[in-house]
Amino acid sequence: MAESETRSNLNTIKDHEEDEETITKTQPLIPGLPNEIAELCLLRLPYPYHALFRSVSSSWNKNITNPSFLFSKQSLSISSPYLFVFAFNKSTAKIQWQSLDLASGRWFVLPPTPNSFTKISSPHALSCASSSRQGKLFVLGGGDANRSAVVYTALTNRWSFISPMMSPRTYFNAGNVNGKIMAVGGSVDGFGKATTEAESYDPETNTWTALKRVPMVLAKYDSAVIGKEMCVTEGWAWPFMFPPMGQVYDSDENTWREMSGGMKEGWTGVSVVIRGRLFVISEHGDFPMKVYFSEDDTWRYVSGEKLPGDKMRRPFAVTGADDGRVFVVAGGLNVAEGRVSEGENGEFSVAWRMVSSPQSFVHFSPSSCHVLYV
Repeated sequence: MAESETRSNLNTIKDHEEDEETITKTQPLIPGLPNEIAELCLLRLPYPYHALFRSVSSSWNKNITNPSFLFSKQSLSISSPYLFVFAFNKSTAKIQWQSLDLASGRWFVLPPTPNSFTKISSPHALSCASSSRQGKLFVLGGGDANRSAVVYTALTNRWSFISPMMSPRTYFNAGNVNGKIMAVGGSVDGFGKATTEAESYDPETNTWTALKRVPMVLAKYDSAVIGKEMCVTEGWAWPFMFPPMGQVYDSDENTWREMSGGMKEGWTGVSVVIRGRLFVISEHGDFPMKVYFSEDDTWRYVSGEKLPGDKMRRPFAVTGADDGRVFVVAGGLNVAEGRVSEGENGEFSVAWRMVSSPQSFVHFSPSSCHVLYV
């Protein structure tokens, strides 16, 4: 008898799901319009309101959450850049992700990350990377014996777990190298035991692969991805008696080499890569911007306007967009948008524009930031 009831209930659920699928297939996206035209209308809906739009109907939800939706926006060149900021409250250590609509200047708060990331020792214990054109953020590690890894998908406005890292780690570097997410070095326990292990995550297969170990232990400071290479530097440390150490990973060869002297000695701030060039916002003086020339292993100052120091206080987080813009997020989540241009003689200049944040953000500081196209 019980088995018969169970079978009957399963058949009822199956029939209900089939009915919903039939309705979704036959229901027009927008009554009175061909679906091809209606789809073009949906493609122009602003990203922050996708969660609201998905609740309009099952057909809207299915259309907006389909991976081809983002591909269509990109192929039609109507995907827009949004600035995502991983921030923390200096007093409470509360962590929070925010998104800035770069067109309107409006901020939106993202859903909280899963519980495994709420009891971290410090926001800097986590590491973040992104797949800009796929509209995805990756948050990794962050605690004792914590191999956790999650991905935020902008189209669905949701976090989901991915395969955990091979090694627990905290205070490490992460970056996107040729579509794969790298995790490098860091500490493996709460007592500061360092590791030189490195690994790579493939989003296509949801698997991690061990990489060549880093030849030396590097304290976490900054890293940058330039083409097929990931550059990791530990930066200058007080009392500045010894030059910093740095390593460069070649993803084609799965090898590490020592960073050149000029690059590591002039790397005096947080970095951003714009059109294949490495820039840094220096963390001293009036925060000058520098650009690295690999041809002669030198850094040169970028001309033009200075970063608006009266409105920008450290710590800084920096990222860039495909169109040559650079975004510096400061304490209180004020944002300086810089437009970098290159002259005929190879010199670079920058012009800045301020985007002030709400007063409610005054106690927040940035840990990292990323531009996603949605």
